[in-house]
Amino acid sequence: MSNDTIKYTPEDTNYEGKQDFTITVYAEDRVGLLNRISIIFSKRKINIDSLNTSPSEIAGIHRFTILINESYEVVRKLARQIEKQVEVLKVYFNTDSEVIWQELALYKVSTEEITEKVTVERLLRQYGATAVVIRKDYTVFSVTGHKEETDALVKALEPYELIEFVRSARVAIIKDSAGFHEKLKEFEADEPGEERVENEFLDKGDKIFTM
Repeated sequence: MSNDTIKYTPEDTNYEGKQDFTITVYAEDRVGLLNRISIIFSKRKINIDSLNTSPSEIAGIHRFTILINESYEVVRKLARQIEKQVEVLKVYFNTDSEVIWQELALYKVSTEEITEKVTVERLLRQYGATAVVIRKDYTVFSVTGHKEETDALVKALEPYELIEFVRSARVAIIKDSAGFHEKLKEFEADEPGEERVENEFLDKGDKIFTM
């Protein structure tokens, strides 16, 4: 894969089954890009388990974090297709063991239940829950962790008037990454330009897109 801008080393090259992959997309913040990326998945009838968009460490560049459960070959082809979008600068894809990831969950429970039953308070402490809003009729707690952990607290709170539950999309950082901004700095140091032009990084291949 020396000629690929997409860098990925599977843990088991012989494994052909489906597993969770986190796809990280660095792109310019342009209207309509998210829709076009979503269409790439829908055309292939691939379900997106979670999708998060946020500013990245680079001013003017957004980071898309997409979670899917698919085989390595399917994910590799998807990543290459996403990179063909004009606004996209770089795509990475990694297994769970190659990223540090978290999800935020909010739980609305009856305040009366919490104050009257020590069991509920003990459960919240056990899962590291933090009070976000406390009202007479309800209290909202937040928990940060993996899906299995936030789901476990849902089940634990069900007998105690769990009013509402919501979980955010995954956010993830690649363990062995020095940061995409470092690649941009290296390129600019080698070939400085007075002003940025459309798509200036996409034709530089191995000079910049290797992490």
